[in-house]
Amino acid sequence: MKESSIRIKKQIPKKIVTFVLITFAISSISYYIMISTGSTRDVVLIWMWSPAIAAILTQLVFRDSIRDFGWCPGKIKYLLLGSATPLLYASVIYVIAWTTGLGGFRMPSAIQMLMYSTLGFIVACLAGLGEEIGWRGLLVPELAKITSFTKTALVTGIIWAVWHYPAILFADYKSGAPLWFDLSTLTISTVGMSFLVAWLRLKSGSMWPAVLWHGGHNLFVQQIFLDMTTDTGVTEYIVDDFGLGVLLSVLILGYIFWRRRSELPDVCLQEAQEASSERGVQSERAA
Repeated sequence: MKESSIRIKKQIPKKIVTFVLITFAISSISYYIMISTGSTRDVVLIWMWSPAIAAILTQLVFRDSIRDFGWCPGKIKYLLLGSATPLLYASVIYVIAWTTGLGGFRMPSAIQMLMYSTLGFIVACLAGLGEEIGWRGLLVPELAKITSFTKTALVTGIIWAVWHYPAILFADYKSGAPLWFDLSTLTISTVGMSFLVAWLRLKSGSMWPAVLWHGGHNLFVQQIFLDMTTDTGVTEYIVDDFGLGVLLSVLILGYIFWRRRSELPDVCLQEAQEASSERGVQSERAA
């Protein structure tokens, strides 16, 4: 017989806390280098893979399998949704900026576009994979077993946002806007994104739609379209990770997917039914 669902459920909060503590402990190495150099450039890949290392170590501590992260690609429609969504909202944000004068436009070279669309996408997804193994591979499914989708997305988003704070406060992961603006928009945007990506993870049963979304977001929002944009004085308030464009886009998308939460498999109900069934078996044995 499988391990008691009740016992597993009691263990989940400990597992989540363990994962978060290990993530920040490992990330502190990157934070130290960021603070010392004032730059994320030399440690960004190590930093982004800290959640993955923490997730693997957490599974080892609790004697669980890393197969639980959702390695199966799942249905292609969710993979396409994950990869197409950041291209869609990035295009809308930057085209509006260019056509309204909120940002200037410059044509990239053909070689630059070729590199971005091939090697750039692969590298972006590999970097995003490090975060997604932790945030959506472990954290989201574990939270979904003990609480609602809304709380799962909120908690994940807040932890994810706070994890970025040292890079904003002490290094160069920021825009030209005031620090309070960057912290505020990044926090709100990350929570909004969390609803979208948590939905993709739970609906598809795979972390790969989230990986494709993460890689696409970093590539389109932070690199391709940003490099095609020149500053007109207010541009930093509109584009990139800290801009109002991303904030409004992901809040709208987050709301859309929050409204679709009833389509998700009811993990909590399933566990409750398993626990009830097991209690019934134990009662029969006692009798």
